[in-house]
Amino acid sequence: MTVRRRDFIKTSALAGAGIGLGALNFPLFGKNAPNEKLVAGIMGTNSRGGHLAGVLAGMDGVEVGYICDVEEKALAKGVKAVTDKGGKAPKTFSDVRKLLEEKALDVLVIAAPDHWHAPAAILACQAGKHVYVEKPCSQNPFEGELLIEASRKYDKFVQMGNQRRSWDKIMEAIGLVHEGIIGKAYFARGWYANNRGPINFGKEVPAPPNLDWDLWQGPAPRKNYRDNIVHYNWHWFWHWGTGEACNNGTHEIDCMRWALDVDYPTKVVSAGGRYQYRGQDDWQTTDTQVISIEFGEEKALTWEGRSCNKFPVQGSGRGFIVYGEKGTLVTDGGNSYEFYDQDNKLIKKKESSDKADSTNVVSPGGAGLDAVHLNNFLETVRGNASLHSDIEEGHKSVLLCHLGNISQRVGRALHLDPSNGHIKGDKEAMKLWQRSYEKGWNPNV
Repeated sequence: MTVRRRDFIKTSALAGAGIGLGALNFPLFGKNAPNEKLVAGIMGTNSRGGHLAGVLAGMDGVEVGYICDVEEKALAKGVKAVTDKGGKAPKTFSDVRKLLEEKALDVLVIAAPDHWHAPAAILACQAGKHVYVEKPCSQNPFEGELLIEASRKYDKFVQMGNQRRSWDKIMEAIGLVHEGIIGKAYFARGWYANNRGPINFGKEVPAPPNLDWDLWQGPAPRKNYRDNIVHYNWHWFWHWGTGEACNNGTHEIDCMRWALDVDYPTKVVSAGGRYQYRGQDDWQTTDTQVISIEFGEEKALTWEGRSCNKFPVQGSGRGFIVYGEKGTLVTDGGNSYEFYDQDNKLIKKKESSDKADSTNVVSPGGAGLDAVHLNNFLETVRGNASLHSDIEEGHKSVLLCHLGNISQRVGRALHLDPSNGHIKGDKEAMKLWQRSYEKGWNPNV
């Protein structure tokens, strides 16, 4: 199910129980809850997934029946997150393929490392399960296309965790932009800043006995275990991760694309590098990056990422600005907005107590803001709403991040087919469109 960005503000902002954060209190469904219970499984519960397990366990009409992780400590974290909210202890798995054999499972929530996102989501669709997959929805552009195909072929809802698509004030702000409050919107600027430290040089050592290193790698070609990869630093290695652009840039880039009402770009170029601790560790991706993206001759956006210097922009560690013919939209990364006219006079403002924290790697937006996007997904599965971020929309935004990374890696601008975002006339760059897989793990639809 695809909902056009300019239309869904009017048609689905009030759909189901996801009517806005102002009316949102736990339990989410309350006395008007539908009778049908949804059984959820969570894949990857060391950090983000453990948080989501707790959020889901606090919702009426949801049972977190299954926890899946390749490490024993992470499994225990996931179980505790559920039981702390009063839920019964979920059944545990180390192999998601075994979990997907459970007939009682309705939805799979994926918060494993990036290289698992699309392959696990495709397997879930094939097993007849609906999917909520954390951003990015893919480790490379080709996987995103496969995931769309799987969602359509098996008729399963797949929503990406770009939570701002369900935040009521952000939805309102984007709707006002589309209605012309700042005239034609033609340029947007987003940013993310953090203070991540060095990760040192990884040493090859035996994998911890409580970690199934083979299953952790899953679809990725096998490498020896190193002591600075698990649990978080895999983000900074191309073999498994996608860098800060996909890790955090996805959120603001998605909102800017949404506000500008554009789909696939015509040109992408990236500048940056590993600047802050260069030579002090084996971090591969950029810690400083500026991605510029053009959509024909009429619209463009830029995103600035600083992983190791958290000096704020507009007083915030993350956010985005949209510039138009008659004014400007400014956001602070949270569920708030300000509109200014061409004389920089404030003309409309909405604030929220929910503030985004760019340095919080578990839940930058907080449980309430996470819950409303999950609730939209669950209500869609129930038949009471429409997805705020169908996988096709998620893929289009993540693709912009991937293209920025590809441009960075080949060292030049990419020229693109605006009908599908494919790279034109650059065989070297197109080699990065997809990856190789461990034998027997190729995702197929």
